[in-house]
Amino acid sequence: MDDDTSGGPAADYLTGIGLLGIDHVGVAVPDLDAAIEFHQRVFGMRCVHTETNPEQGVREAMLRVGPTPDGAEIQLLAPLTPDSTIARFLHRRGPGLQQIAYLVADVDAACAALRERGVKLLYETPRRGTAGSRVNFVHPRDTGGVLVELVQKA
Repeated sequence: MDDDTSGGPAADYLTGIGLLGIDHVGVAVPDLDAAIEFHQRVFGMRCVHTETNPEQGVREAMLRVGPTPDGAEIQLLAPLTPDSTIARFLHRRGPGLQQIAYLVADVDAACAALRERGVKLLYETPRRGTAGSRVNFVHPRDTGGVLVELVQKA
């Protein structure tokens, strides 16, 4: 494996996608309010954003880890309806890790680069994500079973 600090081939490969880092980790939960309370009480996380996203079929909350504004975040996702994607996930697998989200500079460019590499994306064009971000997802069959979200902040 190439060392990406050398500016060699690994760095060039990532540059084509515009990968900036890990944005958040998504966790599917059956009850958003109970999950927020648990993470705040047990881990001391701070809920920094909540919203309902009918397009994605979820109620969601972003919880920050650590004292700084740029700390890592956990996204809690609860189903809006019994037929939503998160509801189906909970039915099949139960509560738990649902996705990892990578922050990208330009989600359209990242999608194009990944398609050129033979990767299947869930949406033809990016959709609205948390707090007005633009998102798309890499199909888990192409990532070893892990749902990968690409996030371009608003």
